[in-house]
Amino acid sequence: AAMVDLHSHVLPGLDDGARSLEQAIQMVQIAAAAGTTDLVASPHCNPEYSFDPATVEAKLQELARASGGAVRLHYGCDFHFYFENIEEALRHPSRYTIAHKRYLLVEFPDILIMPATDEIFDRFLQAGIVPIVTHPERNFLLHARLEQIERWVRAGVLMQVTAQSFLGRFGREPRRFARELMLRSLVHIVASDAHDTEDRTPRLDVA
Repeated sequence: AAMVDLHSHVLPGLDDGARSLEQAIQMVQIAAAAGTTDLVASPHCNPEYSFDPATVEAKLQELARASGGAVRLHYGCDFHFYFENIEEALRHPSRYTIAHKRYLLVEFPDILIMPATDEIFDRFLQAGIVPIVTHPERNFLLHARLEQIERWVRAGVLMQVTAQSFLGRFGREPRRFARELMLRSLVHIVASDAHDTEDRTPRLDVA
């Protein structure tokens, strides 16, 4: 059976994830040992970290060779939801979508949920892009917006919770909200959002 981890920062030197190829290889080995068969490498695309598809593809191939195919690696992007990025994604969706296809990991800023988010998600969906909201349980602005989350889900948006949130890694409130989302059938995907080999690892099996 396949176990797919849709969200990880496993590519070295692109963001705040893996620091070296050696660490990236260890992360892939941890994922494989925990039963993961497919891992989406999704480096940040935000004002702090520039995102270049050609670089991502090259790093993916390098890591796939170096890790000996322990898991299947796939292209992705942790897409930060702000104005310039949104316009760019609507113009060139496959630059940012998982495996250049339909699904887009969307991370909200911690400080603002844009009033126009409903309309923007509608534009994405009409353009054939399915947004996957990453770790809503870790964004405290979303805790007060259950009705809005339910509305997005009815429209076709998906929710991705971080595996470690269920285990309390991010604190009591994210753990509580993750469970609340589960009880309301608002969790579609559990992913690792892995950044390293010690603290935020790519293990999904425990969760």
